[in-house]
Amino acid sequence: QVQFVESGGGLVQPGGSLRLSCVASGFTFRSHVLDWYRQAPGKERELVATVTRFGGEGYVDSVKGRFTISRDNAKNTAYLQMNSLKPEDTAMYYCNARPALGERTFANWGQGTQVTVSS
Repeated sequence: QVQFVESGGGLVQPGGSLRLSCVASGFTFRSHVLDWYRQAPGKERELVATVTRFGGEGYVDSVKGRFTISRDNAKNTAYLQMNSLKPEDTAMYYCNARPALGERTFANWGQGTQVTVSS
């Protein structure tokens, strides 16, 4: 069964940093594209960052230069380093995976990890 367990969220002041982790299981981690999503209250889930199985990275414009996605295939873990956090980054953050770019993510989602940016 495909599972994702996200962690590392918390309350941080504007300008601060957090590192999110996502441990995945139930599929061949190293051969999948990994994604981080976020969903703020009242808004749709948004794709924030992507890393391909070859290490290629992509980001939504609003986080470029501030967030960095990475993966450790030996640990079946994806990371999202978030720097220079802004109040508008406040959301629940989720990870997921897909076989390739242009294909759908798994239907299973984890519980997410809450990020709150506030002074």
